[in-house]
Order: sequence, then structure tokens, then C-alpha cells
Amino acid sequence: MKKIINTPDAPAPIGPYNQAVLCGDMLFISGQIALIPGTSDLSNADIAAETQQVMKNLNAILKTAGMSFSDVVKTTIFLSDMSLFAAVNEIYGSYFESDFPARETVAVKGLPKNVNVEISMIASK
Repeated sequence: MKKIINTPDAPAPIGPYNQAVLCGDMLFISGQIALIPGTSDLSNADIAAETQQVMKNLNAILKTAGMSFSDVVKTTIFLSDMSLFAAVNEIYGSYFESDFPARETVAVKGLPKNVNVEISMIASK
């Protein structure tokens, strides 16, 4: 049985999807970009600010589902350019203490709203 997870503490979906879906003990979080919750504004002054906002959005969804970054088992990071990898990786890594999740990072031609980073996650309780 699936349960839809939505919180006002993360950006509202900008298409026909939900912030996350809980299926049993597995939480599938849609890709998050640097949208500031409750607005249509981006926190994108630089790649650090953009990545921090993405991680805050993911954290809000995890918390709403009763989970944390320690429950994350898989992430996918989409970048507009692989030259951003080191900066994103440093901030991303600061949200995990140990037992890092599986992950892939890919460069793509374009991302929603022309952002530089989008991250999706799968977590399990």
C-alpha cells in the first residue's frame, strides 16, 4: 500500500507528481531542486546555495515521513556540468555521518528551471 508524502516545508510539485511516495518501508523522493518552499523563487546565488537548498528540501520530506538522512539507501544527483561535482559532493556529504548510501552522479543537458543540481533519494526504515 502506498502513502503520498507532501509537506509545505518543501517546494510544491511543479507537475503531475508528489514530493514522495511511501510504499511499505520504502520512501521514494522525487528529484528536488533549489526552489524555496512556498514560493516560486530559486536559491541559486551560487552552486553552494543551490545545493544547500536542495538538501534542506530533501530533509523536510524525510522528516515528514519520519525518516532522516541515515535512512537513505540510494541517491541520484543530476548536474548541469560535471565541473560542479566537487562543490556539490562536499555539501551533499556533510549531511551524512556514516554508512553512505549508494549513488550515481550524472551530467545532463538541462534541468527544470535551468538549475544546476537536482537530487532524488530512496530511503528505507
